[in-house]
Amino acid sequence: MTISESHYSGVTFILLGFSEYVDLQVPLFLVFLAIYTVTVLGNLGMIVIIRVNPKLHTPMYFFLSHLSFVDFCYSTTVTPKLLENLVVEDRTISFTGCIMQFFFACIFVVAETFMLAVMAYDRFVAVCNPLLYTVVMSPKFCATLVAGPYAWGIVCSLTLTYFLLELSFRGNNIINNFVCEHAAIVAVSCSDPYISQKIILVSATFNEISSLMIVLTSYVFIFITVMKMPSPGGRHRAFSTCASHMTAITIFHGTILFLYCIPNSKSSWLMVKVASVFYTVVIPMLNPLIYSLRNKDVKDTVRKLINNKLFCHTL
Repeated sequence: MTISESHYSGVTFILLGFSEYVDLQVPLFLVFLAIYTVTVLGNLGMIVIIRVNPKLHTPMYFFLSHLSFVDFCYSTTVTPKLLENLVVEDRTISFTGCIMQFFFACIFVVAETFMLAVMAYDRFVAVCNPLLYTVVMSPKFCATLVAGPYAWGIVCSLTLTYFLLELSFRGNNIINNFVCEHAAIVAVSCSDPYISQKIILVSATFNEISSLMIVLTSYVFIFITVMKMPSPGGRHRAFSTCASHMTAITIFHGTILFLYCIPNSKSSWLMVKVASVFYTVVIPMLNPLIYSLRNKDVKDTVRKLINNKLFCHTL
């Protein structure tokens, strides 16, 4: 089937979001605005902190800065439209706008999935081969590891978007969510979405299983290595370097697996929306908090920046 403009002329989508909860529109707007503000400041702040502190110019923080960039981009793809729909009556989004939101959201969620896997591999090398760490994690190799998640995210997104564009749509289409996600878009198409649904099922399953295998394999070897360490202090230091990353991975993949387990029925729509909010809005806010609150170098850099600002003001 060829793609033609006639498929999309006059096609719009209406994002219902949380419109059924009329009394909660303003409170939800304020909550999501606060979350988005913290997300932007936290992730951009993390990138700046890593840039200005030479002590943080290491592979681990290089990957963390890219995780922060992905979180910022992912949240910015979804949250502004969510905020807009909470304060306006017209919740429509153009066909192009909906497809573009899906396209970019797909890139960044796949990139985050494998960026976390890359960070797990980094911790594996640091704990299991500390003497070879600087040799193995060379700048060129780190750049390649970071480029991989972005490249694969673009490949997955282009593929899924292409098969979405192969579907036919007509008129106004109601999406019972706050974001243009794949299942909601194919549900309102006028043509058979079988191929598109199978493509995303295979893609999502492959991405989840392969990234989890990298993470779990890395941490199995880390655990074995740490348990062989003779000193309790050494074991504690090794586990503490991995604690923030393990927390981020547990929250991220736990939410994804929870969404997989929710039955696709009308009674579960609210649960899907709440889980989707956590997945698309809350997690990008949590990651910089997780890594900064447990990290002495990051906290020291923040204190120095604040003290320098205060000193400049007193002058």
